Parts: sequence; C-alpha cells; structure tokens
Amino acid sequence: MSDALSRDFDRLEAGARFRTRGRTITEADLVSFSTLTGDFHPLHTDAEWAADSEFSGRIAHGMLLLSYSVGMVPLDPDHVLALRGFERIAFKRPVRIGDTIRVEGEVESKKELDADTGLVVFGWKIVNQRDEVVAIAKVRVVWRREAEPALAASARQEVYL
Repeated sequence: MSDALSRDFDRLEAGARFRTRGRTITEADLVSFSTLTGDFHPLHTDAEWAADSEFSGRIAHGMLLLSYSVGMVPLDPDHVLALRGFERIAFKRPVRIGDTIRVEGEVESKKELDADTGLVVFGWKIVNQRDEVVAIAKVRVVWRREAEPALAASARQEVYL
C-alpha cells in the first residue's frame, strides 16, 4: 500500500496509485449479503440452479464486490469527508467462492470545491488472484483540503447537534 491515500487534497497528485490487500470471497459472504440485501437470485444462492447457468456455478453479487472494495480501500477520515458516488461501473468477469479480490486504484483527477474541500476522481479496478480485472468503476470522493483529526471533526459536529 502506498501513501497515495494519506495526503491532504493539495498534496494529492494525478497518477498516484494504490493497491489494497486481498480478500477471499466465501460462501458465508454470499449468504450474508443475500440476507442483508434481500437479493436471493439463484445465481448467488442456489448451487444446483447456478450449475446449469452460463456461469456453471454460484457467483458473487456485483454489489458485494463494490461494497467490499469500499471497505478494502483505506479512506482515512482525517482526509476523506464523504464518498460522493460511483460512475461507469462495469462487471467484467464472475467472482466465485474461493476467489481473492483486491483493488488497484489511481487518482485520475481532482478539482477544488471550496476553501475546505476538493473532489477527487479515482479509477478503480477490482482484480482477482489471477490478475484478471473483474470490475471497474470511477469513484468520486470529497477530500479535505487540510487534514482534520477525526476526533476534532466529531467534536465539532456535536456542537451543531
């Protein structure tokens, strides 16, 4: 992991890259995600049905991959104010139980929003253990212009409550 994500907005540079650790997808992940979201499509939950599909077996939900990716990328609350959104998401290959995914990302652009924040656009690739790209996305993040310790930010928020 590089320090590309531990910089103030003004010190971030287009082209800066990062790579996360891997996470192996388990059957429990598929079952838990189905339960949490209500997405019980048989491609994710029914081994016999999925075996007869074009994927020849169960695969992970695309949204599970995105959700895990957000958790894998170390978005430091001292620098990151908010996740603004995802764009141009594409799922390229199926991810199966036992596959290990990681995120490879790059700062594509940034622009000032105001005196306190800026918008950073990342290109993310979700990659499996065979270095195959399984999904891509543009990710927009609101970044602090200067780092603010998370505890100070939460104390300031309490004043407004």
